[in-house]
Amino acid sequence: MQFSTKRDNPFIDPIETVVTGLGMCIVEIAVSRHHGSVQARIVVYKKEGIGVNDCSKVHRSIQARFELAFPGQDIYLEVASPGVDRNIKDASEFPVFIGRGVTCYRTDISDWTSGIIADADENRVILRARADLVELPYGNIAKAKLDYSQEVEP
Repeated sequence: MQFSTKRDNPFIDPIETVVTGLGMCIVEIAVSRHHGSVQARIVVYKKEGIGVNDCSKVHRSIQARFELAFPGQDIYLEVASPGVDRNIKDASEFPVFIGRGVTCYRTDISDWTSGIIADADENRVILRARADLVELPYGNIAKAKLDYSQEVEP
């Protein structure tokens, strides 16, 4: 799994300060252009959880910025939460979800490892699996997804 910085996305700068000002962070942003229209999908997150009202606040707050960035084009803007079982698309998402449960498919052992994300940086994620800490370099993770069942006490 690769770790990419959000700075690689040119659309992040105009809206990141607005979203963080609302107490949330951007997990993912995807913008595509289609014959005179622009489609943008933004996934936002906060530890307390994201509701419809949170998504609406973000939508209202960033709509004008997209209209300024793409004058004369129809704008389709979707703001969503990551959901409880999000497929992690980039290793840069691990630091965002510290404290959440995750399941990772490991290429080094060809098996799944699950736990709570205890720490993450540009090179690896550390999972708390029961009483143990498991360090996984991103190069050993083929795919991962949030796993709410890891957060529930047995």
